[in-house]
Amino acid sequence: MNLSGILVVAQSESQAQVVAALNALEGVEVHQVDETTGRIVAVQEAEDIHAEIEGVKRIKAIPHVIMAEMVYHYLAEDERIYEAMPPELVEQQDGFETCAVPAYLNS
Repeated sequence: MNLSGILVVAQSESQAQVVAALNALEGVEVHQVDETTGRIVAVQEAEDIHAEIEGVKRIKAIPHVIMAEMVYHYLAEDERIYEAMPPELVEQQDGFETCAVPAYLNS
């Protein structure tokens, strides 16, 4: 089981819709809402890291979501051995593999 804390920023006029959409997702629960900043803190429970990444992608695809990023991750009792980063997290840059970083963090 994987647990992840996800910070979601929504357009303030659509925040209630985003909260409802998050709560409707399987394994996702909203824990905190800041109406003045549009920030929402959600926790996601997933079977493994791949399901966790797919869940974050689903959250990012919700209409009126400006940004959604995993800010905390807890891995419990995963029997698999990971020899490398999951391919969906790897970027090629100047011939080297790096961990994908959201574009807004690079500016």
